Amino acid sequence: MTSVRHRKLRVLLVGPSLSILGGQAVQAQRLLKGLEASDRVSVDFMPVNPELPGLLGALQRIKYVRTVVTSTAYLIELLRRVPNFDVVHAFSASYFSYVLAPLPAMIVARAFSKASVLNYRSGEASDHLSKWRLTAVPTMRRFATAIIVPSQYLVEVFRTFGLPARAIHNFVPIERIPYRRREQLSPRFLSNRNLEALYNVACTVRAFQVLHERWPKATLTIAGDGAERSRLEKLVSSLGISGAVQFVGRVSNEVMDSLYADADVYLNSPNIDNMPASIIEAFAAGVPVVSSDAGGIPFIVRDGENGLLVRVNDHEALAKAAMRLFDEGSLALSLADAARRDCETLFTWSAVQAQWETAYLAIHSRTTLREGHG
Repeated sequence: MTSVRHRKLRVLLVGPSLSILGGQAVQAQRLLKGLEASDRVSVDFMPVNPELPGLLGALQRIKYVRTVVTSTAYLIELLRRVPNFDVVHAFSASYFSYVLAPLPAMIVARAFSKASVLNYRSGEASDHLSKWRLTAVPTMRRFATAIIVPSQYLVEVFRTFGLPARAIHNFVPIERIPYRRREQLSPRFLSNRNLEALYNVACTVRAFQVLHERWPKATLTIAGDGAERSRLEKLVSSLGISGAVQFVGRVSNEVMDSLYADADVYLNSPNIDNMPASIIEAFAAGVPVVSSDAGGIPFIVRDGENGLLVRVNDHEALAKAAMRLFDEGSLALSLADAARRDCETLFTWSAVQAQWETAYLAIHSRTTLREGHG
């Protein structure tokens, strides 16, 4: 076997493609793009949700059947591709998503004596590991060469279950996101989360209704889509603010950049969360952030320093905190400036590139020593 000292380390990223809504897919593509320019690592991407041709593609459109067809195709592709790489980097969410996507990748990697990174990214980790203690925890311990998470919050969660993990932050393409210092705020509010129950966008809508009472010309743009959209549209109507709230659905990166540029306050009210890239994007754009203190958010948003935090599911507190940005002189600008500095220091590709490359090399060396080959 050729030593990796004389060639680039070969890394296979295994995760959702952008056809699946969510931060995992976005971060996977950002990591892929960053590593493509590396002089230490060569990288390729394999989707956990392959789009199949012909009859198989038709079967993927049938509920339940699509899970069997897609999972079978995914496993076959793992068996074909994993032998050609040194490290398998598997993106992971919680519950059955863990079983269907990263676990097979780690098992196949172990079968071929390859190193594997479990890149666990879900704010539901504590609940997942508690309820699946007899399955998730042992399989992570058995098959993951290393566990890497986006935040110190998840490092601490995994530690409580006896699983060592290290944190490498999410990052944003800061050079692509227009930055504007908001010397004078206007009541233009933005929400950018998937419309799922755990992100509690309903709390943001209720907070906005309070804000709209103060500023009748205030607007709220809600980007994203999901199972809660119909319920949220009905809530907006029932609160009498339909004319002030715009649902724009899922949008491209370019459109999202323009939404950040147009907004003056970012509202975020999840019940469960880890390290949302949308907050870091708001940091990059200079949009002051007002958020609930769910999960790992306090590890990136420091209340009163680079953003404002309130209790989970408290729309009145969320609205009151947003009003502070307008009422307390230079508060909004000082928070946004501090957030931008944090983004430049911590949440860019240049800040995390060496961490990823070093981690890959270390776990490959560990696997090589364990398997007894060079």
